[in-house]
Amino acid sequence: MTPDTYTGWVHPDAVTMLTREGYSEWNAAEKVVVTSLLGIVRDGPSPRAGTVSDVVGGARLKFLGTRGRYFKVGFPDGREGYLPKRDGDRESHWRITLRSSGDDIAATALTMLGFPYLWAGMSPKGADCSGFVRAVFWMHDIIIPRDAGPQSREGEMIDIPSVGNGKDWSNLRPGDLVFFGRVVSGAVTDRVNHVGIYIGGGKYIHSLGKVKIAAMDPADPLFDPVTTGRMVFGRRILSRVGKDPNLTTSLSNGFYRE
Repeated sequence: MTPDTYTGWVHPDAVTMLTREGYSEWNAAEKVVVTSLLGIVRDGPSPRAGTVSDVVGGARLKFLGTRGRYFKVGFPDGREGYLPKRDGDRESHWRITLRSSGDDIAATALTMLGFPYLWAGMSPKGADCSGFVRAVFWMHDIIIPRDAGPQSREGEMIDIPSVGNGKDWSNLRPGDLVFFGRVVSGAVTDRVNHVGIYIGGGKYIHSLGKVKIAAMDPADPLFDPVTTGRMVFGRRILSRVGKDPNLTTSLSNGFYRE
C-alpha cells in the first residue's frame, strides 16, 4: 500500500523493510527534497566520485550534513552519499519557498516535455498518463490517487462542452485535470482511460507515446482530433487539497506522520 492507497507489486530487492521504530525514526528525521527532475547521489562530494544511486524529483533523503556544494544524505537501506545542492533543498526551506498554484503545476509539467511514456511509470524516468500527473503534483507535495479513474472522482467537476470539432475550454484554469473516455450519455462515461493537465490557452499536456502538448482548437496545429474528441470533463484538484481525504500532502498523510 502506498501513500495514495494504491496496492501494487514490487520485487523484494527493490525495497527495504524497516521496523516500526525505524520507520518512525525515518519520518522524524530532517530531510533533503530532490528538486531537480533527475539527479545522481555520489559516494563523495565530487562530480568524479562513484555513483551510489539515481534520484528523481520529489524524492526525500535523510539530511546528514553539508560539504561544500553538496548535501550529505542517507537512504532508508543505510546507504549514504552526496547530492549536489543544485539538485535539492533542505525540506524546511523547501516548504517555505514551495509554490503550488495552477500556473506552477503547469510550469512543472512543461519541464517534462518529450520525456518517455512508460506503462506503470510515475517519475521523470518514464510515466504513463496518470503517473505523469501524479509525479507533477507530487513535486509540489500534493498526493493524489495513482490512476486516471480514481483521479477523475476527486476535486470539483469542470464542464468541457464540445464546440464543433473542438472543445470549449473557458471553464478551465491552468493546473486543472482533463479526462478522456467513452461517452455514454452527456457527460457520463462508462470508463475514463486517459488524463492530462490543462496548461492554459486551450492546450493540455499529457503522456501519450511521450509527454507532449495538444490543443482543443481545431485551428491549432497541435490539435489532435482523436484524443481531444474523447475529452469528457475536467477536475479542479487544487481547491480541494487538504479538504478531501484522497487529496493530501506529506504534512497530513499518515504514511509520513507515523
